Amino acid sequence: MSSGGTTGRFERSDRLLDSRDFRRVMRRGRRRACRHVVVMTTRRYKNTNDSRCLGNVLRIGSRLGITASRKVGNAVVRNRFKRRTREWFRQRRGDFPSDIDLVIIARRSGSKLSLKELDEQLCKLLDLESIDQDKG
Repeated sequence: MSSGGTTGRFERSDRLLDSRDFRRVMRRGRRRACRHVVVMTTRRYKNTNDSRCLGNVLRIGSRLGITASRKVGNAVVRNRFKRRTREWFRQRRGDFPSDIDLVIIARRSGSKLSLKELDEQLCKLLDLESIDQDKG
């Protein structure tokens, strides 16, 4: 269960797929924002007494969820943003603690960012020292 690290792929285990996980990050996560994107981060479940959470505790590696509403642009524009964001995460996932879940929300101007510009914006927002101290 290497979480895509050795192959460099964006595996299913690297994604937030369940709406319950998205809601948890949105409700409990720490919010950081700029003109182009909003980033929510939270630690994965720590309370292993809750059986619903057990599957999430056992997962290894940080996970990413991406949201791009129709306000961002048409399907081509939204999918381009998602591809760039996934590529950014694939390249940077080793910089995150292994129990972090991230949700990245595109704003209208975020769709115009190149991969390099997206990298600069997200790295500025995600000071890794502050992520280490986030509460779950």
